[in-house]
Amino acid sequence: MKKVGLLLAGGIAAIVLLANLGPIVGLAISLLIMYYSFKGFVKTDSTGKKILWALIGLAAFSATVSNFPAIIGLVALYVLYVIYKNWKKEDVIIEEKSSDPFTNFEREWSQLKN
Repeated sequence: MKKVGLLLAGGIAAIVLLANLGPIVGLAISLLIMYYSFKGFVKTDSTGKKILWALIGLAAFSATVSNFPAIIGLVALYVLYVIYKNWKKEDVIIEEKSSDPFTNFEREWSQLKN
């Protein structure tokens, strides 16, 4: 039953992630432009170039803010990661149950009887 819940939550998270894939790409591009504009702003000594880099940085910042739905997509990506980890953990727990000493004893006892 737990796997059904994980599967349902994973499906919803995957749909949300796919719906927000465009804003995620836009966020990545605007963050990259903002990073390079900051590096250019720090490196230059000219006042005119500093103003130009600051304007480019402000434009990239406004693009970053406008891509706020990408944050929801990134949260959905994190939820998918957590679901994947829990899915694998549940498989490990099932394997550990089969190495229970009482279960092993019962299996070996039945083999000795035969």
